[in-house]
Amino acid sequence: MTSAVSQSAAGFSEPQAAEILAALGQAAFIWDIASDRITWTDQAAAIFTDISPATIASGAELATLIEPQRGIRTEALAKALASGGGTYRIEYGLRATTTAAVLWIEESGNCRADADGKAVRVEGVVRIDSERHARDEQLLKLAQHDPVTGELNRTHLLASLAEAIEEATRFRSSFAFMLIGIDHLARINDAFGFDIADEVIVEIARRIRARLRGGDVMGRFSGNKFGLILKNCTVDDATIAAERFLVGIRDEVIPTQSGPVSVTATIGAVSVPRYAQNVNEAVNRAQETLNGAKRRRHGSFALWRPNVERDAQRRVNIRVTDEIVTALNERRIVTAFEPVMHADSRTPAFYEALVRMKQDDGQLLLAPDIVPVAEKLGLIRLVDHRVLELVVAELAAAPDVQLSLNISPDTTMDPDWWTSIESMMAAHPGVAQRLIVEITETVAIQDLDDVRGFVTRLKNFGSRIAIDDFGAGYTSFRNLRKLGVDIVKIDGAFVQNIAHSADDRAFVQTLIDLCHRLGIKTVAEWVQDEESGLMLRDWGCDYIQGRLTGLASSARPWLDPASLPKPAVG
Repeated sequence: MTSAVSQSAAGFSEPQAAEILAALGQAAFIWDIASDRITWTDQAAAIFTDISPATIASGAELATLIEPQRGIRTEALAKALASGGGTYRIEYGLRATTTAAVLWIEESGNCRADADGKAVRVEGVVRIDSERHARDEQLLKLAQHDPVTGELNRTHLLASLAEAIEEATRFRSSFAFMLIGIDHLARINDAFGFDIADEVIVEIARRIRARLRGGDVMGRFSGNKFGLILKNCTVDDATIAAERFLVGIRDEVIPTQSGPVSVTATIGAVSVPRYAQNVNEAVNRAQETLNGAKRRRHGSFALWRPNVERDAQRRVNIRVTDEIVTALNERRIVTAFEPVMHADSRTPAFYEALVRMKQDDGQLLLAPDIVPVAEKLGLIRLVDHRVLELVVAELAAAPDVQLSLNISPDTTMDPDWWTSIESMMAAHPGVAQRLIVEITETVAIQDLDDVRGFVTRLKNFGSRIAIDDFGAGYTSFRNLRKLGVDIVKIDGAFVQNIAHSADDRAFVQTLIDLCHRLGIKTVAEWVQDEESGLMLRDWGCDYIQGRLTGLASSARPWLDPASLPKPAVG
């Protein structure tokens, strides 16, 4: 062994080299391939304390303890020789013969070959690398697992889902992918704090884990959701398993630092690959089913099923989305104007701007065809921005006209909308005073403080605020006074039959009287006939709108009074 040390540490004496190796926790060796004999320096005994000297003296014997691949050393030698350099570096584990513990080894060396290119001699150094390996393992675990529950994180859960789909497809088997959502976790956050909510999450994860079979996979999908991959699971098996999870979660309270907490969970699942061919389909359908189950009843289970009507509606949504986006890009979102008349003089007070969409064939889609779909698909903000541009342009071009526009609930809190209106008002002085912004009653009651801030900002511009479809929701007159609205538009469902319904007459007359007491102007929508118009005038209604006074038109009646829509007959 003297020659090995002197070759590996030229310029040092043998004792010096031995001291250096000992200080570094290393040992040098020479492996004679033909005899399979490994000769070690003295430091080997201190490194391999739980492995017999006879085992480490043979390459074949040593290989029996190597993990995870026994042939890693011979493979490394072959690659080293093939590369022409002969040097190599590998890492492996050695299973101790006495304690069964695994020592992690880093080995580096040089392989010498004969004239035929076959390995004949290896000279190298090994050192214990268990601490670094443990750190690497811990980092890998942290990268793959959720820090709160210790389960797989979302990235590796989805990677496991992809592997399961590939395996199920190859072997023609099936499994269930479940999403388990903790119900009302936000309430626990608000009531007790996030630390208590984390305790609940950890305990629920433990209960779910205790009810899984070997081979099933679990991960934390999001804040309040866990994803499960239940291997070899039929539809009936999934139903039984889901009930097992639900019972395990709800039947016992969860002890926490702040006291016991009772929670339930809801489960949505899909059978894979029968109803989901890839990860996106599996996740989307499980999520969709979970959401549907929550809407019906918290604490329940639902399994995804094909639905012809739902799929057809989605195809329509995709088509309409494309049409709306294209129309926005091509400036085919336009406005029509419906007159709002003084109830007594029947002269125009202002005009309501209604959204229209020009189609390729020249036909117009009306607001009821556009707005609900745009709201559902998240496009209404873009539509509202375009309508605002059009209305401000009309007001700037016609100094004597007053216009109103409707905005959706989401737009009331949209900072980009505020940026747009502020810049437009600054660019066109005097326009704000002739703009009326209509918000629906259902928006007004969702968050009174937010809506009051919205109203205040608009009124600071000089604009007026109208509550649309008043009577359809539950806004109290006390809230109306708090909001400081200028106009109340009475829901047409109560107005259209006042000539024939005593109940509707009493309701509308009461609304008008109360609004006047609060100093709020009133508009009656859907006024159908002259008899209704006269009643509203006599009750003190300020404005009327509907078939009696003329429906919406793309013409601009303030430019040509003759173009004012004619009242409907009959």
